[in-house]
Amino acid sequence: MENGRFGLSTTTVPFPLGNPVPSALTASMPLLTPSEYRPPFWLRNAHAQTIYGGRLRRVTGPAYTRERIDTPDGDFLDLDWAKGGAQRVAVLSHGLEGSSDRVYVRAMARALLRAGWDALAWNYRGCSGEPNRLLRAYHSGETGDLDLVVRHAFDRHGYAALALVGFSLGGNLTLKYVGERGEALDPRIRGAVAFSAPVDLAAGAVELAKPSRRVYMHYFRRSLLAKAREKAARFPGAFDLARLEAARTFFDFDDAFTAPVHGFRDAADYYRQCSANRYLSGIRIPALLVNAADDPFLGPACYPAEAARAHPFFHLEAPERGGHVGFVRPNGDGAHWAEARAAAFLEAAEGA
Repeated sequence: MENGRFGLSTTTVPFPLGNPVPSALTASMPLLTPSEYRPPFWLRNAHAQTIYGGRLRRVTGPAYTRERIDTPDGDFLDLDWAKGGAQRVAVLSHGLEGSSDRVYVRAMARALLRAGWDALAWNYRGCSGEPNRLLRAYHSGETGDLDLVVRHAFDRHGYAALALVGFSLGGNLTLKYVGERGEALDPRIRGAVAFSAPVDLAAGAVELAKPSRRVYMHYFRRSLLAKAREKAARFPGAFDLARLEAARTFFDFDDAFTAPVHGFRDAADYYRQCSANRYLSGIRIPALLVNAADDPFLGPACYPAEAARAHPFFHLEAPERGGHVGFVRPNGDGAHWAEARAAAFLEAAEGA
């Protein structure tokens, strides 16, 4: 069948949930991965999925052990570990203004622990509960910090294999990382999964500027402005705080802060350079992007159907429903659909 909004083919299943087939990774790749996700009857609305999945769901555990590492430029990153003694680890990258403590991160860490992975949930600069040291913060394309975390997991913790899982901004970061490195990616990195990723940053910014998305923009703006004010106090004159205070959209915010602070010409240049879409062709490991067709954060360009049709490694899955980082569907052990989907895909990827 075809999804009319995005023209997504749903005719073959290379990684059927609950019964992954590793040999499918080396066979002729399908155009797109269909989705068997169906929301519970009481939660079919995209906004309800988004709010329930991100704010109302409760997850117990896992217990984290925190480790702080220094960055080459004199800053720090806080890493939260959930270990079960495995020889493989999944690196989890959270969304915009999130942290390792977000319910979707904790739920994924718990599920992957049960599936035989250790979990490393890292916090971006300024996201661990303490302001970072430098003027720079984090952004959607900052793969240098992700690479530092990956190398630390290999070099200091001795893992034999590693997988990447990202959510929203972290999903874009994950796919950009594996795509831009291409053949040079460490061969011990076996697979990558991204959920609700704005792989075209400009399209996402346009969507979130719509009046119907104002509640989300207000939530992010409040948090981002609080951090910007703190930086303005420590680094007076580094950017135009008055212009930032007047920003009402992501484009305005990124034009006034993200771009100039991180070396981009303007917001458009930042979006162009950092959107994962432009790096998908370089992916050389099994990678899955799961973006719900009703995601209120994503525009049509965030569903790269043509890239998936032509790609031997990259899979696009677009359930009709799911919201933004929602995909609510509990099972008996408290896991929801996204956690089971990631575990199944990564098991197939590592076994290939």
